[in-house]
Amino acid sequence: MVIDRERGGMDADHDGSSGRGDSGSVHEDVRPQAVSPGPAGPDAPAPEAEAPEAVPDPPGAGVGIAGLSFGYQVVAALALSLIGLLACAQVAMVFLHVAPSNTLTKQHGKTVDDWIYPEFEQNWKLFAPNPLQQNIAVHVRAEVAGADGRRTTDWINLTDGDADAIRGNLFPSHVNQNELRRGWDFYVNSHDDRNKPNGLRGDLSERYIRRIAMLRLDGVDLGGTVERIQMRSASSLITPPSWSTEKADTRPTYRELPWWPVNPDDLPAPRDAARAEEGDQ
Repeated sequence: MVIDRERGGMDADHDGSSGRGDSGSVHEDVRPQAVSPGPAGPDAPAPEAEAPEAVPDPPGAGVGIAGLSFGYQVVAALALSLIGLLACAQVAMVFLHVAPSNTLTKQHGKTVDDWIYPEFEQNWKLFAPNPLQQNIAVHVRAEVAGADGRRTTDWINLTDGDADAIRGNLFPSHVNQNELRRGWDFYVNSHDDRNKPNGLRGDLSERYIRRIAMLRLDGVDLGGTVERIQMRSASSLITPPSWSTEKADTRPTYRELPWWPVNPDDLPAPRDAARAEEGDQ
């Protein structure tokens, strides 16, 4: 009995000292204690699985050809194929219509025209102007007054000189490429078939082409003084390719211009005078 009472007092003292802090006051432990779950046994109920949220279908899902029945899908596929074929045929017919004359248009030109002109005319060209199908050379001859009297030179091909300067030249001059060719086009477009001016630019084109000719003859020894010149064009069709059935007469046709007297203004200025004039400017 005495031993039990002493043990009980010691237990009481131990319980009291466990509650004292540094200041000697007694604190109660009021923190919540975590309750650990018990071990899952074979008889413990399984936790309920959360059901996934239902995702709504995006708007328009199932709409289109894929959303149609098989029969309607076949009809839609046939309709799209027909539209594609018609579009390709239209593009091909328009291209053949606006393209320059070729083997296909010569064989099926009537079919192309019937397609392009069902009711209304469509008058426009893809290539404007059409590529040239002929070679045009510009010639000149001169009436020269020399010590033995007057004489007329042979025809001199001015275009050949430009062609020689262009062939094999990686950077040909625009003068050789365009001056004579455009000068002749300028004259032809401002005159009729009888070489009569058809507008106010007729006299200007005559003086321009005459000065080009005199500039080209400046470096040629003709044996006298040039008093008059005459120009002409030699046009010949390009030989058709071997695979074409087209027949073309490649013999040249000529268009001769009247004789023109040479004025001092038509002569090229001397190099020294031209340099002096450029220095004054």
